[in-house]
Amino acid sequence: MKLDQAYSGNVFICSSEDYASSKAVIYGMPMDFTVSFRPGSRFGPARIRQASVGLEEYSPYLDKSILDAKYFDAGDLLLPFGNAGRSLDVIGEYIRGLLADDKFPIGLGGEHLVSWPVIQAMYEKYPDLALIHIDAHADLREQYEGEPLSHSTPVRKAAELMGGKNIYQFGIRSGSKEEFLYGRENINFYPFEVAAPLKSALPKMGQRPVYVTIDIDVLDPSCAPGTGTAEAGGITSKELLEAVHLIAGSDVNVVGCDLVEVAPIYDPTEQTQIVAAKLIREMLLGFVK
Repeated sequence: MKLDQAYSGNVFICSSEDYASSKAVIYGMPMDFTVSFRPGSRFGPARIRQASVGLEEYSPYLDKSILDAKYFDAGDLLLPFGNAGRSLDVIGEYIRGLLADDKFPIGLGGEHLVSWPVIQAMYEKYPDLALIHIDAHADLREQYEGEPLSHSTPVRKAAELMGGKNIYQFGIRSGSKEEFLYGRENINFYPFEVAAPLKSALPKMGQRPVYVTIDIDVLDPSCAPGTGTAEAGGITSKELLEAVHLIAGSDVNVVGCDLVEVAPIYDPTEQTQIVAAKLIREMLLGFVK
């Protein structure tokens, strides 16, 4: 697989055409094969890119411009439709190639299971890795209706791989009773809220390498209706932007990130992908040093 050309299509605004000189690489993971409710997130990466055209290049939050950033949009990975296992292998292989080239990966999902092979590859390179997971759902199931490959299981898999106390979860407001018990006993578990507990948790991580995964459904459906498993009672886009900026301004060493579960078919207003595009801009400018 060529690292500098996953798929030829529309690109995130101001993307460089030079892979070799770019610090960061944006790539799409168009997979929604294991979702438990509404499919459609495989169309998320393309629509986030389209929405980015409406962004200003300048971030007044960070006083930086993406015109000064060096990043390459590789497009969407070519995943074998319907084959979750093989698709995860393709994603993992691609990420290992990016890390070998010392690139900062920025993933666009796709369902949340796509984060699992990325976390695996990150942990191989950074054995002291910490994971920041911002989501409405715990994703701590061992299986969903008998299937271990599910968008309900990636964080449980990560906990079994890297140890639950290396994982920090924020905003969780949905899951089984067993997931909440597991989270409270085994994870740094901060349900319901995001910015306030994140502010207190970041100093505990020190200068560790951190991977950040954000599910757009952490937002209240009034802010982001375009997602497969919308959950009432969420945070605002303002608070999620604050969380990104808190991470960017902390001492942690962010080594990669993703934003998943944008399902544009459920949002004719396009506000979900508009929010997602702005979040990608802020993560790009705030996380990539």
